[in-house]
Amino acid sequence: MTSKQTTVKPWAGRFSESTDSFVESFTESVSFDKRLAHFDIEGSLAHVKMLAHVDVLTDEECQHISEGLLQIRQEIESGNFKWQSALEDVHMNIESALVSAVGEVGKKLHTGRSRNDQIATDLRLYLRVIVDQLCGQLVSVQSELLGIAEQEAETILPGLTHMQSAQPITFGHHMLAWYEMLKRDHQRLRDCQVRIDVMPLGSAALAGTSFPIDREFSANLLGFDTVSSNSLDAVSDRDFVIEFVSACSIIMMHLSRFSEELVLWMSPQFGFIDLGDAWCTGSSIMPQKKNPDLPELVRGKTGRVYGALMGLLTLMKAQPLAYNRDNQEDKESLFDVIDTVQACLQAYAGMLPTMVVKRPAMLEAAERGYGTATDMADYLVKKGLPFRDAHEVVGKAVHFAIESNKRLAELSIDELRSFSDDLEEDVYAVLELSGSVAARDHTGGTAVKQVQAAIQQARDYLASLN
Repeated sequence: MTSKQTTVKPWAGRFSESTDSFVESFTESVSFDKRLAHFDIEGSLAHVKMLAHVDVLTDEECQHISEGLLQIRQEIESGNFKWQSALEDVHMNIESALVSAVGEVGKKLHTGRSRNDQIATDLRLYLRVIVDQLCGQLVSVQSELLGIAEQEAETILPGLTHMQSAQPITFGHHMLAWYEMLKRDHQRLRDCQVRIDVMPLGSAALAGTSFPIDREFSANLLGFDTVSSNSLDAVSDRDFVIEFVSACSIIMMHLSRFSEELVLWMSPQFGFIDLGDAWCTGSSIMPQKKNPDLPELVRGKTGRVYGALMGLLTLMKAQPLAYNRDNQEDKESLFDVIDTVQACLQAYAGMLPTMVVKRPAMLEAAERGYGTATDMADYLVKKGLPFRDAHEVVGKAVHFAIESNKRLAELSIDELRSFSDDLEEDVYAVLELSGSVAARDHTGGTAVKQVQAAIQQARDYLASLN
């Protein structure tokens, strides 16, 4: 036989039996939604001031309730608040404590609202802060990337397609590619924040309230840009959570791709970089190992963020209007996504400054890959040869160079001219790696001066965000 709990619920008037202990355990959310306590109190303070503003409460009642809420907030922040799972969630825990602190007047706080619009408001207040934090973390990582790009603006390495040597680029140019991805991530979060910044408070359970509330007054107190237009939608909408987690999934996809490169580059087969000892781990059996566990874990944690996105989409896919208890399941995955992404960005902000770039290894790899073949084809096109014909000529020259175990730049002019009479001594200028890099002298290109210009533009852009 299961035991019964005797805690009186605020909604207990309808019921003739106390809640079964298993049901209390199964339905409680306070174990995780207490994370929202600060925002729940913030919303309640605004709500009670609004009720006084429209004369639903007296100024004295508003003052007593507000003082009680502030006292509870101090207890929560100091760690002295006693959370009760029998009270289900963060809202009822705070309301119950309020009544204990200020008496019967505390029961008036919930006038004109429901837990449905309350939790929707809490989540939006919370996510506004989280977006600001994540954007700050993204800027920190971007700043580190710009520092590396500036230092390595002239460092040549092979640019790869299909993991095969394609064309020479600079490491600075490569770092700027990651900067651009994180820039889009930052923009996506700010765009998402526009739809987060809509206040549902006042929608009550689903139909609004009969009290003469002033929603714009509440929105102004809470700093929302606007109020929701439809009460049904407002209490049941979790698009903003899904959109936020989608943006986080793209952040993690970018960090995972970057992690893959760091793992490859640190391997002896590449040997392009090293990461600081403090940011790596060793093997329990192989003494020589220095493992890039941090990027590997970031790569692995991407899956849990993707899983949360799929879970939230599935959570919402069959819900009729309006609010359903299913939506309690949105918070644990959301909180895990936030913790995961923040930790991964923190990892990158700390790890990147320790990266040592091994320039000779990068240069040697670039020299092995016939990366200037396209430059040779472009040279022939400028001489009047159709590109497809030029492509064939250079392909044969590369095949010969491979057979001869030489770089293209090491072939004699006579050897080169055996493939085309259009090849002259000046072709060697484009066959050298530095010449190939310098030739990409346009916006977005890998030429050193373009990389340096892009770095300055990026620094100006980040400064404009402040």
